[in-house]
Amino acid sequence: MNQEKYIGMDVHQATISVAVMDARGKLLMECLLETKAATILEFIQGLKGTLAVTFEEGTSAAWLHDLLKPHVSQLVVCDPRKNALMRDGNQNDRADARNLAELLRTNQVHAVYHGKHGIRTLRELGRSYLTLTQDSTRVTNRIKSVYRSWAIPCAGTSVYSRRHRSEWLAKLVEPGVRIRAEHLYEQLDSLEPVRQAARRELLRESQKHAALKLLTQPNSWGRAALFQFI
Repeated sequence: MNQEKYIGMDVHQATISVAVMDARGKLLMECLLETKAATILEFIQGLKGTLAVTFEEGTSAAWLHDLLKPHVSQLVVCDPRKNALMRDGNQNDRADARNLAELLRTNQVHAVYHGKHGIRTLRELGRSYLTLTQDSTRVTNRIKSVYRSWAIPCAGTSVYSRRHRSEWLAKLVEPGVRIRAEHLYEQLDSLEPVRQAARRELLRESQKHAALKLLTQPNSWGRAALFQFI
């Protein structure tokens, strides 16, 4: 007999709490799984019937989505901010898994899009570029901090320039401070090529998305926002 099963998963880095319900809302099973592909697939393949699975958007959501998609009839990655039932009653992993299964059974989950034609690659490249930019900014701030700590004015960007670097280093008369500044310059030099490569990859990927045309229209707010980002 083909029986529908609704599976709620409360996902953590090391373990996943699982609750399985039938179409009438009866709790059929609860268990705790290791967050490992083989263990999860073995559990799913051991269940009979038509399987529907849900779990919340999080760090492992993309990986788990791709792992489970071929093995279940319905898969919903849901928005945790819209799961009101998750905030009611007991707050623990088993209760969260049961609540997710119930939300899925009663069609109350709000899906977050995951798919082949989504923006996952663009999002990851954006995060990579943003992180590298933040790292570069921290280093440049530290370089200026070295000069300011010795009452050396350093407004503008020439303090970072390779062409003027020897002039700036000559202003640091204390050997230890000068060596510290040299190390910071080396760090900045190593970050910049990687950051520029990440920028090129981000721009290349963005060309695949129709929204880029809207964002780059002349005099549009999107254009200003995009070029501020990149």
